[in-house]
Amino acid sequence: MNFTPKQIVHELDKYIVGQSKAKKAVAVALRNRYRRSRLPAEVRDEITPKNIVMSGPTGVGKTEIARRLAKLVGAPFVKVEATKYTEVGYVGRDVESMVRDLVEVAVRMVKDKKKKEVEDKVMPIVENKIVDALFQNRRVTTVEVNRDALFEELHSGKCEDEMIEVVVLDNPKPMMAIGGNEITLGSMFDGLTPPKHKKKKMTVKHARDVLLQEEADKIIDMDNVNEEAISLAEEQGIIFIDEIDKIIGKSQATNSADVSREGVQRDILPIVEGSTVPTKYGNVKTDFILFIAAGAFHVAKMEDMIPELQGRFPIRVELESLTKDDFKKILTTPKNAVTLQYANLLKVDNINLIFKDDALDEIAEMAAIENETSEDLGARRLHTIMEALLEDVSFNATGEHPMLDVVIDKNYVNNVFKDRQQKFDLKKYIL
Repeated sequence: MNFTPKQIVHELDKYIVGQSKAKKAVAVALRNRYRRSRLPAEVRDEITPKNIVMSGPTGVGKTEIARRLAKLVGAPFVKVEATKYTEVGYVGRDVESMVRDLVEVAVRMVKDKKKKEVEDKVMPIVENKIVDALFQNRRVTTVEVNRDALFEELHSGKCEDEMIEVVVLDNPKPMMAIGGNEITLGSMFDGLTPPKHKKKKMTVKHARDVLLQEEADKIIDMDNVNEEAISLAEEQGIIFIDEIDKIIGKSQATNSADVSREGVQRDILPIVEGSTVPTKYGNVKTDFILFIAAGAFHVAKMEDMIPELQGRFPIRVELESLTKDDFKKILTTPKNAVTLQYANLLKVDNINLIFKDDALDEIAEMAAIENETSEDLGARRLHTIMEALLEDVSFNATGEHPMLDVVIDKNYVNNVFKDRQQKFDLKKYIL
């Protein structure tokens, strides 16, 4: 999708408050991908993405920026924790599995796109199978069943929750993981034996999805899907490596944990620099995948990374701690604001939550003070405060009463948190 950097920042502003430096950096990185795609092949191959490393406390938007960015452009995206990887020779996941995970995401995206393209072609087959199952159901209780009437019921959505028995492919569950890929024992003998089918009971709604996928798979050319997915992952893939500061150990340290951490950095290096990773769908080149790394960097610093890896992340962005004003914006402005989430949840049980402006000020100030006086949890602090604030309302809401207005004002907030306020007041006496 062709977004200008300003448009990208505008879209990110709908979900993430502040952090303009980080938003600009990722917006430029994304736009440069589009610019590169418009160049001739001989020039394009010389231009590699400029990877980004973000530092800042937890809960300030590092992961959310990367996730929203990928969603915005429809790019394959995986978030991985650096701490779950071990260097070669140790038990655990090898770093190449992050590329395999990205390809899996790309394959799923391409398959979904192809499925939508053939949906109209296979839908009549699916509907016939569902109507056959409904016909068998109704014959048990009714002597005369009209198939045309069943089609009308199916199209009108009247029988979505009716249980039916359909014949579906028997897909065995994964038995083991080899090299980061889950496999089944049966998959080793694919093509040697005919596919197995079994009868399964499910709702009409579920059956439609299962049968649609099954029929679509029959006419989708998987070789084309795999080629397209590999190309998509190579050219547009984004890998977000979180907690990268946790694999940084001081070079002069001698204990085995730090040696292992440095080994993980050395294993990540060729992936970020550009190498070829074998996957079950084919070989994937990582030269043009965009890597975004992030960490709190409380103990270790960026400069403690091995120099070669530092050089692969030329763009460095520091995210700031959230202020009281930021917290208030988080409570009101994003599309998925915390207050809207709770209001929607409680509306199910006939509670209409109304947040007054003075209450939002109080909650924002409380979150800012909590983050200053104890661990800085960023925006995640708001979830703790909101849960405590609305605990009684959530517990007593049953949905058996008519719609009730519940007003949350400053007095309500102070009454709920009066014990905490005393704790804050005592802080000034502690040196």
